Amino acid sequence: MRMSKFYLPTLREVPSEAEIPSHQLLLRAGMIRKLVSGVYSYLPLGLKVLKNVEKIVREEMDAAGSQEVLMSAIQPAEIWQESGRWYDYGPEMFRLKDRHEREFCLGPTHEEYFTDLIKNELKSYKQLPLNIYQIQTKYRDEKRPRFGLMRSREFIMKDAYSFDMDEEGLKKSYKEMWDAYDKIFTRCGLKFKIVEGDSGAMGGSDSHEFMAISDIGESQLAYCDSCDYAATDETAHCNYTINEIDESQLEIEKVHTPSVKTIENLTGFFNLSADKFAKTLIYRVKDKVVAAVIPGNRELNEIKLVNHLQVPEHELELADEKTIKEVTGAEVGFAGPIGLQEDVILLIDSRVAKMKNVIVGANETDYHIKNANYAKDFQGEVVEDLLLVREGDACPKCGSALKIERGIEVGNIFQLGTKYSDSLNATYLDENGKEQRFVMGSYGIGINRTMSAIIEQRHDDKGIIWPLSVAPFHVMITIISSKKEDQVELGERLYRDLKTQGLEVLLDDRNERAGVKFKDAELIGIPIRITVGRRANEDVVEYVVRGKGEKIEINTDEIMKNVKKEFEEQGLNI
Repeated sequence: MRMSKFYLPTLREVPSEAEIPSHQLLLRAGMIRKLVSGVYSYLPLGLKVLKNVEKIVREEMDAAGSQEVLMSAIQPAEIWQESGRWYDYGPEMFRLKDRHEREFCLGPTHEEYFTDLIKNELKSYKQLPLNIYQIQTKYRDEKRPRFGLMRSREFIMKDAYSFDMDEEGLKKSYKEMWDAYDKIFTRCGLKFKIVEGDSGAMGGSDSHEFMAISDIGESQLAYCDSCDYAATDETAHCNYTINEIDESQLEIEKVHTPSVKTIENLTGFFNLSADKFAKTLIYRVKDKVVAAVIPGNRELNEIKLVNHLQVPEHELELADEKTIKEVTGAEVGFAGPIGLQEDVILLIDSRVAKMKNVIVGANETDYHIKNANYAKDFQGEVVEDLLLVREGDACPKCGSALKIERGIEVGNIFQLGTKYSDSLNATYLDENGKEQRFVMGSYGIGINRTMSAIIEQRHDDKGIIWPLSVAPFHVMITIISSKKEDQVELGERLYRDLKTQGLEVLLDDRNERAGVKFKDAELIGIPIRITVGRRANEDVVEYVVRGKGEKIEINTDEIMKNVKKEFEEQGLNI
């Protein structure tokens, strides 16, 4: 492709709307353009990268025995109502009606649709196992679209679904997808970790997430260097223990704490560390109010809370000031477990139940209570773990200190079991002619999110550094001066020769200043750059690999040797 003919509207300035490097560079490199918040167009250069990621995904999915299909993005409400997710999925679902007032949604995912298809097609155990996938556009009405392609309202996903006879078959399919995903993200050049995940609205039992390590990631992962434990902070068990002191339970005492509302202020007021306090957080879940009591030095894990309550995540929200005053009788900042309204659901983290003589809110403005003890002074449902894990907590598997990193979720795999085959009555006949439920798995990869994650991990202050596996072009030939015949002639010859070798080549033949050409080359990140300049009449060019920085002058007959070496170093063949 010649840049003089290529639609590549690069930008010199960083767009004000772009907060993170991948968003900034995708816009600046002329790869995407925003239509409205959370909705983007892919321009030629960006689409080529997207298609290369898709190609890797297809190759590994096909190699794992999965078969590609393509389903509609429009799904009827009935199948979602059968599964119970029409209401549970929440406001992120785009809902619409046709001219006959029949309800539909723009699919945020496709478990129901695939289950409905298979239950009408597969009748015998002899047709199992089956694994099918698609690469298709999904829609989620994000409350706050942000970070460009990371959290958008329209996105491209590879989703696959396995259908097996039993749990043993599901575990085999799950492992096959695990291995395929490992190969996919390795080929994409990503540094990633595989962690235990939360099944959330998907349902089912086990799930794992493939997390690309990145400081801008919206997810946190806890992992142990001493063993193989790794989990998202949403699911990681908080192995936090209190220092149990052998002391007598004292009588409660109300203390005047004028305008002292936060744990930070309370520790100063009482001259005590935060682990001597318990904080009470008030939530609303539909028409109910929930109070969760946790140690004062820890944070509540809302995912653990919704999982315990068995409600969709979107139904949980922090109570407003009016609700807090109604159930506690006090202003915000003085809530506690003693004296709440009777209809409040009171949940106590197990660590609080073991604390002695703890300080809590008095449910009276400007007052707290000293020497509160579980069972003696307040009671509620004790929950084993409501806490968010933090760095340094003991690994629940081996006891070593956990580490925390941020990551971008690029893939997930779920063991769904019979959740959807039960609700949609999807059955097959076993070898005895008896009806059995399909045992299912679900497996997703965010294609455009993977593209962004690659940029987050592989960029510098000049632009993108694509790995050869997904790069829009392998080689970029830059002609310094389009007015010098020897440079143009050599550039054209190299362009033709390298293409015949099976390489994707971009020729910068524009009538632009050399500085402009070099800046564009760095920005768009083509892995190998060949510059044709002053020594063109000697068949000598400048050769540089993006990101390595070392520029060398070589004879043109050495180009392919160097190119092959770079491919080999990245584990690729030409």
